[in-house]
Amino acid sequence: IEQAWLQTLAALPEALTPSPEHQAIVIETLLEISTMLSRLPEKVAKAFILAQVDGARYREIAAELAVSERTVKKYIAQGMFQ
Repeated sequence: IEQAWLQTLAALPEALTPSPEHQAIVIETLLEISTMLSRLPEKVAKAFILAQVDGARYREIAAELAVSERTVKKYIAQGMFQ
C-alpha cells in the first residue's frame, strides 16, 4: 500500500505534492487500514474493498464472490465494524 501511494506521489506535479508531514499521516493511515483489513476474513475484506474503494454495487460484489447480496451486506457491516 505504501509503495502504491509513493508511486502516486511521484506522478504528481511538484506543486500538487503534499508536505512531508501530510505524506507521513497518509502512509500511517494506509498502514492502519491495511492492518484492519488483514484481520478480516478474505471475502469480507474483498467485499469491503470492492464497495468502498471500487464503488461496486452489492449485486456486482455478490456475483464476484459467489455469495448472496444479503451476505455481501453482512460482509460490509462486518468491515465497517472493524
